[in-house]
Order: sequence, then C-alpha cells, then structure tokens
Amino acid sequence: MNGVEHDPISAGAEIRARALEEGFDVVGITTPDGVGDAGSRLQDFIDRGWHGDMAWLAAKAELRAHPRSLWPEVRSIVVVGVNYRLPGDPLALLSQPDVGSVSVYARGRDYHDIVKSKLKCLARWISERHAAQVKVFVDTAPVLEKPLAAAAGIGWQGKHTNLVSRELGSWSFLGEIFTTLELVPDRAETDHCGSCRSCLDICPTAAFPAPYRLDARRCISYLTIEHKGAIPAEFRKAMGNRIYGCDDCLAVCPWNKFARMSREAAFLPRAELTAPRLAELARLDDTRFRHMFSKSPIKRTGRDRFVRNVLIALGNSENEQAVPVVETCLFDTSSLVRAAAVWAFRELVGEDRFSAKRAELRPAERDSEVLSEWDGTAE
Repeated sequence: MNGVEHDPISAGAEIRARALEEGFDVVGITTPDGVGDAGSRLQDFIDRGWHGDMAWLAAKAELRAHPRSLWPEVRSIVVVGVNYRLPGDPLALLSQPDVGSVSVYARGRDYHDIVKSKLKCLARWISERHAAQVKVFVDTAPVLEKPLAAAAGIGWQGKHTNLVSRELGSWSFLGEIFTTLELVPDRAETDHCGSCRSCLDICPTAAFPAPYRLDARRCISYLTIEHKGAIPAEFRKAMGNRIYGCDDCLAVCPWNKFARMSREAAFLPRAELTAPRLAELARLDDTRFRHMFSKSPIKRTGRDRFVRNVLIALGNSENEQAVPVVETCLFDTSSLVRAAAVWAFRELVGEDRFSAKRAELRPAERDSEVLSEWDGTAE
C-alpha cells in the first residue's frame, strides 16, 4: 500500500481531508447496506406509475436497490457534496412573465462535468494512496444517491424528497466513490424537518401526495425536463414562466438560511440565462440551440422539448407582442412544438382570431396531438 499501513479510521480521516482539498463542501462515508429500505420505496414509486416517462428508473431498479449488484467488490462508499447556492432570490424571475425561469442548477456549466472531474481526482488519490479499487458515479449511474448521502451523514431526505443539509440547505450536487477499501462509516443524519411543510404547500402542481412522497408526473421539473410529449393541459397554467426545472420546494426550505454561497465559479449563471427573453428563445433552431447550450445540462433535453416549454411560458405571458413568434412556431417541423404553439396562440389572441387561424391551418395538419390542440380536446 505504498508504505501506508491500512487503518480504517485514519484512512477515512485522510479521505475526508483530501475531499475538502479537492473542492468538495461536505463528505461522508457509508457502506453498501446504507441504502437501507430505499429500494423498496423506489419500487413502490414505480409500481404506482409515479415515475412517468422515466423508464430507466424501472429498468435498473434492482441495481439501485442493491449497490453490490452494481459492483460486488464494493465495501465502502464515499459520498461527497458540492454547494451550488447562488446569490439572489432563486424565485425572483417568476414575477417577470416575459423572461424564462431556469432552475438554479442549470444556469451555469453542467454540474456532471464539474463534479466528476473533482471526483476522479479524489478517486485516483484514494486508489494510489491505499492501493484500492474505485468506481466513480455522478447522477447518471443507477445509484440511490440521496439515501446513501443520508446514511453517510451528509443530510436527510426532506418532505420534498430532496436532500437537505444543515450546512448547505437544499443546494447540493452529489457524487459517490465506490471502493474496495474498508472504512469506518459515519453516523446517518436524522430528519430535521419537524412540523414544517413549506416545500409541500408551495408546489404549484400539488406533486406531493403526502410528505416524503412525490408523484413525478405532476412535478414541473419532470414535465419540463424528462417528459417527452405535450405538457398535460392541467399543468400548463401552473408552469408560469418555468422553462427548465422548478426550484420552488427547494427555495422555501428554512435550512437554506444556514447555507453559504457556492465557491465554484462554473456554477455562476451564464449571461444568456440570467433573464432570458422568451420570444428570443422561441426562435431557436436546433443548431442555435446546441450552440447556446453547449456544456449546459439543458442541452440533453433537446431543442424541441425546450421550445415546447418556452411556448407554454409565452402562452402564460399575456403579452400580445409575442404573437408573431408564436405564430411562426405554428409551422415548425416538430409536431411537439406546433402543438405547444397552438395552445399558446389560443391563449394570446382570443377565440375569433384563433378560429380563423384554425380554419386556415387545421385541414393540412396530420398529427393527432396537434389536431387535439386545434380542437381544444388535448388532455
């Protein structure tokens, strides 16, 4: 072991110190068993259909429930967190209907790249220092990150099902290092939500059937990022100007008052996402979309879904000056975009003008979802 005699306690202390040196804000250690009964809770979530379009959750539920199924040799799991809290009120843009509100986590560079880069450096050091095997995971792997983070003492899953930390509030990115190294696990964090239900009460779409339970199909973050089809009619008004994600339940958590600002410059908002004009975003073609959102998590959603979200926001804006750009989108090559444009057009122009446009365009339309928008029968 490069001359270092292994001691689980001192090794853990070294790893914690090194993690902080690498730029992580919190670090904890747990075992593969730390996932506890989270696997059964995930299965209940899937059985109820609350995962919606996220078939990948169901496809690898077994791996998520049992970390050793993902890697049989794992003996310890190092969980790290990076603070991404930014200055200002994260909900401030919701009162400006002509601009789009993007979730705080997506306003800067893609956190996957930032966290994974730091995590690989830490994992390499662990491997070299302790002659241990390591595997690195950041969000995209079948790992139940939040239960493992709670078991490692980093935080607890709040009533909104997201991780809450006494140091970072609700604003943390997570990453994990699975290792063959034997380490002493930290004590699991306990729940500190108490009687507070601010996160539940603020949800615009009532996505929480009960505390600690989420129906993702009703969640604006799910609808604007993961959902592949048209936004269900019942949620469109509630979306307001949220075009990528939703921070409402995170932002109202009282524990945020203890969170300091992020030290990571890469998470600072891009200029074009500080207060993006909806009318300009609706004009994006695929090439311009990819260029604008290079190295951004928004890119993975794709242009069509993103413009779909923008058009719903324009329909909610009550801004008649947005009508020309919405009208242009009625002829978009994407049926998903056309369907959203039909709804936005109806919201902005009134029934007489809408009926005239319907008589002009509907006869040539072949997509059933777009036709249902023209007919006002979309669900």
